[in-house]
Amino acid sequence: MAEIVKRNKALSVNPLKSSQTIGAALAFLGMNRAVPMLHGSQGCTAFGKVFFVRHFREPIPLQTTAMDQVSTVMGAQDSIIQGLKTLCEKSAPDLIGLPTTGLAETQGADVEMAVRDFRQAHPEFDRTAVVPVSTPDYKGCLETGFALAVAAMVRHLVPEKKKGPGAEPSGRVNVLTSSQLTPGDLEELEAMIEGFGLTPVILPHLGDALDGHLIDQESTPLTMGGASVQVFETLHQADATLVIGASMNAAADLLKAKTGVPDYRFTHLLGLDAVDGFVAALHQISGRPAPARLERWRSQLQDAMLDSHFMLGQTRFAVAADPDQLKAFGDLLTGMGAELSVAVAAANAPVLAEVPAAQVKIGDLEDLETLARETAAECLIGNAHCAASAARLGVPLLRAGFPLYDRVGAYARTWIGYRGTRQALFDLANLLLDLERGEIAPYRSIYAPTEEVNPHAHPAPLAGGGRSH
Repeated sequence: MAEIVKRNKALSVNPLKSSQTIGAALAFLGMNRAVPMLHGSQGCTAFGKVFFVRHFREPIPLQTTAMDQVSTVMGAQDSIIQGLKTLCEKSAPDLIGLPTTGLAETQGADVEMAVRDFRQAHPEFDRTAVVPVSTPDYKGCLETGFALAVAAMVRHLVPEKKKGPGAEPSGRVNVLTSSQLTPGDLEELEAMIEGFGLTPVILPHLGDALDGHLIDQESTPLTMGGASVQVFETLHQADATLVIGASMNAAADLLKAKTGVPDYRFTHLLGLDAVDGFVAALHQISGRPAPARLERWRSQLQDAMLDSHFMLGQTRFAVAADPDQLKAFGDLLTGMGAELSVAVAAANAPVLAEVPAAQVKIGDLEDLETLARETAAECLIGNAHCAASAARLGVPLLRAGFPLYDRVGAYARTWIGYRGTRQALFDLANLLLDLERGEIAPYRSIYAPTEEVNPHAHPAPLAGGGRSH
């Protein structure tokens, strides 16, 4: 069990975490015809929008209640009601997500009461679902905000209805996914589930909303894809619920209590053992054997593990991530014989106790850099903000997490499953190969000429202009 070392600084230096508010907005962006409206100042929303646009390289629909000096002191209840009314009139969304910011929470905003007042004042907009969620950005991280938003959607939109006794299997499975899964991961997840003849209902479905596809419309003020809001009313018909990520346990508990659907929970889907457990659950739910292509992908991963363990074995890694992702990389690396010498998490969570490291530091990228230097870490894993630390340390960086603004298409990368794990091992092994660790330096004789020979230079012509034979 890892020792959890809590923050001991009065401020963050080179922050690692992204805020809870951004995490909640990301969850709402995985719903179709939806728009998040952040309750806070315009600057809070603008800052988050920059992160999303740089990461996904897509237009991102975000709105704000635009709290100013007066509403911050006197109360911003009217700003919420007016903002909801304006969005419903202009865009007619199916869902409005209403996460709070640190400013609103410090002011003492009650978004639940504001939504009730909006319903009483404007019953004509009852067809638009509104989901308020408290996500102060002075605590937690992107992962916790994402999980709180999913739990709020389950609480507000899922009716308490259970499948009748003796009902025939529907062939459907609910899938609750944490923020660690990319749009590419969700497409891989969907393909694996469908391979067993099952129909997945993924909530929220970033793989359908933020996968980088084009639409016929020139522009839209709402999300262009994702899970339908109406699907929440049918979740009780599923044969099982698959829960990916320990951060989703609270939402899973609530869904199980409301629908009675049994669930299967997985901390992550990175690594041979983790994916094997997921495939075994799909076999149990469907009663079908694993497809031949899955067996082939598994054998390819096994071969990749053999090929890459020479580079990964006994290598010291430093990882900075949200808790679910930190646990995933820790299991993958130690399973390959590597050492998780530094583990830095953006926020505390129960799953951190299971990270295979001596200790987990709750901190920032300054902590990562300091600990990596002290332990002589040979490779970093983290988001794009870690690039400067990796350069100062003189070690390679595998970019993972959020945001990844300095690589095109990073948001679409597949990490999970047999194929995603295989590629992750290849990428890590190649980073370490570039270090040329343990290579014998070329021997240069003391009698060799000191002048460097340019291999690309043209040979001098022979005397008389003749040719050599």
